[in-house]
Amino acid sequence: MDYSETNRLSRLTAILIQLQTKRIVTASELANKFNISKRTIYRDIKALEQSGVPVLTEEGKGYTLMEGYKIPPVMFTEKQANALILAEQLVLNSKDASFVKDYSEAIDKIKSILKYTTKDKANILLERTRYDENINRERNSNNLSDLQNALTNYNLVKIEYINKENSASIRIIEPFAILNSENWYLVAFCRLRNEFRFFRPDRIQKLEILTENFEPHNMTLQEYFDKYK
Repeated sequence: MDYSETNRLSRLTAILIQLQTKRIVTASELANKFNISKRTIYRDIKALEQSGVPVLTEEGKGYTLMEGYKIPPVMFTEKQANALILAEQLVLNSKDASFVKDYSEAIDKIKSILKYTTKDKANILLERTRYDENINRERNSNNLSDLQNALTNYNLVKIEYINKENSASIRIIEPFAILNSENWYLVAFCRLRNEFRFFRPDRIQKLEILTENFEPHNMTLQEYFDKYK
């Protein structure tokens, strides 16, 4: 196999990964990412289709994989595995228990598909890496995982919240963004105050994800900051 064939095979694999990680991918996005023409992308997509990959074209939007199609596990390089191990140590420093639990379970699944030699080296690195700022592993909230799900599924959330003045209130909120700066913060539209507010998950005393959905706020996080800060 010559260099051009090897290069194309590598690109087809990378395109497949892009289709796996995003719901819709446009030809322009792929062309810019791989620094090739859209005509080449069209040929690559056709090659994937001919090889049995169920790539669907959404007219005027882009490409997507057929729902339910499973791609074999991606194999990580040694350096990529090491980066994940380091990230795990940073996650363990989080003060939200649900976030730590979800990431730890995910990293275990990732470790399970590593080659044996890479897995052994990753375990050595894990044993010899520490990020001890939160040395006591204190957790002051357990809401982040539920809030993430509510944010991505546009579910209203009912919370019992205590503010910095120690005053309690019941709020119905529309989760918009999650930020971290020493503590976790939720940016949400508060229906009680009729405006966007910051909420600290560790001040949420009780949380209920409602079945009712809210209308998505069609702006990016940067647009939010530009508008409200």
